[in-house]
Formats: sequence, structure tokens, C-alpha cells
Amino acid sequence: MFTGFDMHPAFSRRFKTQLKCFSVSFLPGPERPDVEEGGKIILPPTALELLSRLHIEYPMLFKLTNRHKSRSTNCGVLEFISEEGKCFIPHWMMKNLLLEEGEIVDIESVSLQSATFAKFQPQSPDFLDITNPKAVLENCLRNFSCLTKGDVIAIHYNERIYELLVMHVLPGEAVSIIQCDMNVDFEKPIGYVEPQQLTKPEKDVLKEQERIDAIKEEEEAKLFRVFHGRGNRLDGEKKNTEPAPKLMDASKLITKGMPNYDYKPGKLTFIRLVREKEEDVNEEEEKFTPFTGGGVTIRETRKKASKKK
Repeated sequence: MFTGFDMHPAFSRRFKTQLKCFSVSFLPGPERPDVEEGGKIILPPTALELLSRLHIEYPMLFKLTNRHKSRSTNCGVLEFISEEGKCFIPHWMMKNLLLEEGEIVDIESVSLQSATFAKFQPQSPDFLDITNPKAVLENCLRNFSCLTKGDVIAIHYNERIYELLVMHVLPGEAVSIIQCDMNVDFEKPIGYVEPQQLTKPEKDVLKEQERIDAIKEEEEAKLFRVFHGRGNRLDGEKKNTEPAPKLMDASKLITKGMPNYDYKPGKLTFIRLVREKEEDVNEEEEKFTPFTGGGVTIRETRKKASKKK
């Protein structure tokens, strides 16, 4: 009597297909950085027609599976403009699925619960350089539709790419992050080393050394620079006009009020700056004696002339 009646209507509305998978760089036309910076894929127009007939629930979410490697992830759809039989997905998603260009991927529609919690682990300590990582992550996740536990997603910020491992999500292994109130937590990055805790004496020594270094830099900045200007040629050319400044030797300068950098508590030292005595110069070498050379005559003497005869 009930022949032909589907007791499970949800299964009859499920979209499922197989397509060749390519990265975004193979997408015809201009570059599409918006596809690479998110978690959505591009499907062919026939997929949209089939989805409209099946009355799929919105938002459209899909599960991608690589059966040969037993790897799967979840994503959203951005556009339906790819060639028939092909789909284009972000590079980080291909890495998670262990897919090569042109390999077959199974695509089926899914329905996921809204996320309430997610925990991420940065794959590099460089992620700590971001001033407000939660705000940056929230802004980047606007290009994603869902998160899957075990995926390594890529976010783009300040012309750099940061990879984050999705360690844990609630309330399931995969969740939707569209219009949800999700709490975010971070695990310490891979390769991060806790800073060494210094004792109070070590901190005092470090502060004192930093203060001394700052004073030295300030004193060196006051040194006189010889020929610091720039030369100008009369012919208008700029060849060999750049200055070649030379610093005066600090040891030859007499600086009043120079601090004692080798000061030790409990020891009082009086510093006296004494000019180095110049080496004695032999006075005989410097004494001038006039008319000490030998004379020369042009005319030959009579004796030499007679010998020649």
C-alpha cells in the first residue's frame, strides 16, 4: 500500500557527484585571491541546476572525500562558473586531502551544526607577532563556511600566510561557522620555546648592562665626524661627491664627565685623563744647517784640461 513512499526523504535530497579537482591557479581568467584565502570551492553550473531541483538547505555545505587516501574535509561553495566535470579548490584544502591536480574527488551535500567552540594551534611561532590574533582570525574566517577537526587551514594577513591546525571543534567533528557565536582558543605554536625565567640578581645585572649600553651609544653619537658634508663639482656632475665620514678616535678626545663603565659597587675609582707624551724627536735631525751641500763648477780646471791634451 505504501509502495514508492520514501520513509527517509532527507536521503533523496542529497547531492552527490564526482569531479576532477584542480587548484585555483588553473582557473581561467584573472587571478582569484579571494578563492585561495578562504574555505569555499567553485563548482560547474550543472551542479547548481541539480541542487535547485533537490531543494538543498541553505547555506550549501559539502563534504569532499579522497577515497584513495581516506581523507575528507568540509567546505562551502563560492560560485558555479567552472568547466563541466571540474571543480577548483584552495591549495591548502588539496594538501589536506592529499590530492594531485586532476584527481577525482567525491562531493556530497551535508548539513552541519553551528559551531560553539574551536581551538587552533599555529604551525609557526611567527603567529605570535600578530598584535591581536583573535581579531585577525575572526576577520579571516569570514571567508570560510565550516571547520573540520584535523584540517590545517591557511589564513592570509599582512602579505603573509599563517597555517593553523584545527585541534578541536564543538559540537561535532565538523561544524558550520556561518552566523554563529563561537568561542576561540589557541594552543602554543609548534616550535615555541618558553622564555627563561631570570632570577632577581640576573635581572638587575641585565638592566644595568642595558643602561650602560644606552649610555655608550649616546656618547658615541656625540663624537665629531670629519668632513661630513657633501662636495659639489663645477661641471655639475655628481661623481665622487658622496661623503666618506670618518669618526675621530674616541681615545684621543678629552671628554669631561665621562662615566666609569667598569664601576663596581663598593669600589671608588678616580679617573685621570692624561695626554700621551709625544715621542721625543731628535733635535739634530730637525736643526737646519745652511750651505751644507757641495759646489759644482761648469768650467774645467787647468789640470784636467792639460791631461786631456
